Amino acid sequence: MKEMCILTDVTRCIGCEKCVTACKELNQTGTDRFWSWQHAINDLSASRWTTIVPKPNNVYVRQQCRHCLHPACVSVCPVGALKQTPEGAVIYDSKICMGCRYCMMACPYGIPRYIWSDPIPYVRKCIMCYDHIKKGTVKEPACTAVCPTQATVFGERTALLEEAHRRLRDNPERYRFQKVWGEDEVGGTSVLYLSNIDLSFLGWKPDLGNSPLPLKTWATLQTVPYTFAIVGAAMFGIHKVIERRMEMSAAETVEKENGPSATSDHTPSQPTTEETKE
Repeated sequence: MKEMCILTDVTRCIGCEKCVTACKELNQTGTDRFWSWQHAINDLSASRWTTIVPKPNNVYVRQQCRHCLHPACVSVCPVGALKQTPEGAVIYDSKICMGCRYCMMACPYGIPRYIWSDPIPYVRKCIMCYDHIKKGTVKEPACTAVCPTQATVFGERTALLEEAHRRLRDNPERYRFQKVWGEDEVGGTSVLYLSNIDLSFLGWKPDLGNSPLPLKTWATLQTVPYTFAIVGAAMFGIHKVIERRMEMSAAETVEKENGPSATSDHTPSQPTTEETKE
């Protein structure tokens, strides 16, 4: 199975946002709303799966899900709502999503978004138009199909990596950073970048490393059942202690109000039948 990929060249982006519009139209993500946690209404959101981040000197950077080759979001999802396809796209099933938001905490790039406006909310993010491509209604993601400058292109990951390195080699003065962002970080991604500016603000921190995150998240998740068991047992024990103390306190109150029990040691014993006859 061919592993597909998106290559975004920041030096070619003109900030037209045609990719944003095409994505919203094809996937019917709805109208953008401003939430208090956003800096602006055009930030990445449940209705805006990709967006353009403007930077000084007319530099525009497209932001979207990186579709990790070893996705941490998939490894932490307790119900399997998120999964990685053989083609590379990381997709999700909203019908079984329980809205726990573990994926939001696990993603190193801070991509998944929550649908705060829905009475039964769940997580949404870019799925690389996977469903439409599988159905044959489109040949490539809506965002790459409409880009007028080919700032973002779609193809096989191996071929796009070769193309990215060719551009770096042939035009070293064009790219301040001689690297393909996403080639190796956290095990690599299916969305690659070339850039003339630092892309750390997209989540590529210096300490991110190249090791796949699921190796770390799974080690942590393995302790969850034991933690629940220990905490549950402790809470049950505390409950029983409190319940016993409340029962003892109630008994003492009744005794004070009604006096000593009729069966106490101070109550004189009743004579037996033989003693009565005598």
